[in-house]
Amino acid sequence: MTKYQFMKQLDSLLKRLSSEERQDILQDFEEHYAFGLQAGKTEEQISASLGSPHQIAKELLASYHLDKVESTATTGNIIRAMWAVIGLSFFNLLIVLGPFIALAAVIISGWVAGVGFITSPLLVFINAVIYPETFEFFDLFFSMVLAGVGLFLAIGMFYVTRAITSGFVRYLKFNAKLVKGGLKHD
Repeated sequence: MTKYQFMKQLDSLLKRLSSEERQDILQDFEEHYAFGLQAGKTEEQISASLGSPHQIAKELLASYHLDKVESTATTGNIIRAMWAVIGLSFFNLLIVLGPFIALAAVIISGWVAGVGFITSPLLVFINAVIYPETFEFFDLFFSMVLAGVGLFLAIGMFYVTRAITSGFVRYLKFNAKLVKGGLKHD
């Protein structure tokens, strides 16, 4: 593969990045070619030593999305980072998607339980309006206790959600490093 083919393919694969970031990356590869040509290598040898543009783009996009989710941990950024890491290898489909689904289920069920408990007094009042003959003060007081438990659960879920999110981002970064070439022992 010639330098032109390599650079054109890499540029098209990195179109999700901003033009400034893409130009910085392409400039780095231009320097690789310049140093390789000075060392007496051909463009084909340099292209072969750099590797596949597809794999390079996958690794760069995964790094980009992981950096982005580290600075702004929104749900969309986490999902994009997760899919970018899964794209690094098929093995990651099981290793990343499984824990993500399990953790998402824990977070969603915790929030649903908290909100359900908090809204229980409202549901008792709605029931009392529709069926006034079934109203009992015990139901009202018990629903208020549940609302208090729901508030504590919601507050706890706020911190649990933050902890699970940061832990999952660290897990994605660890997995990306592992797939890119193993972990180096410092």
